[in-house]
Amino acid sequence: EVQLVESGGGLVQAGGSLRLSCATSGFIFEDYAIGWFRQAPGKDNEAVSCISNSDGSTYYGDSVKGRFTISSDNSKKTVYLQMNRLQPEDTAVYYCVGDPLGACSGQGHWGQGTQVTVSS
Repeated sequence: EVQLVESGGGLVQAGGSLRLSCATSGFIFEDYAIGWFRQAPGKDNEAVSCISNSDGSTYYGDSVKGRFTISSDNSKKTVYLQMNRLQPEDTAVYYCVGDPLGACSGQGHWGQGTQVTVSS
């Protein structure tokens, strides 16, 4: 059974940092791309960042470039999202998505999400 479990969300003041983790199981980690998507109230899902576990290539959305860093630990089958200089507009539920096609499309297996709240 494919599972992706997010952790690390919480409440932080603007300018602060959080590190999200996505622990995975049930699939060949190196074959997948793992992405972080977020959804804020009243807004569409937004692709935040993705990493290909096959070649290490990464993607960042324009709103997070220079502030967020995605990384992957193949030995732990875990993907991390280091979020620095957080802003109130980063407030959202953050989801980890495993894509068996190795893309950053949002198609695939979704975790349950973790809430990130940034206060001003």
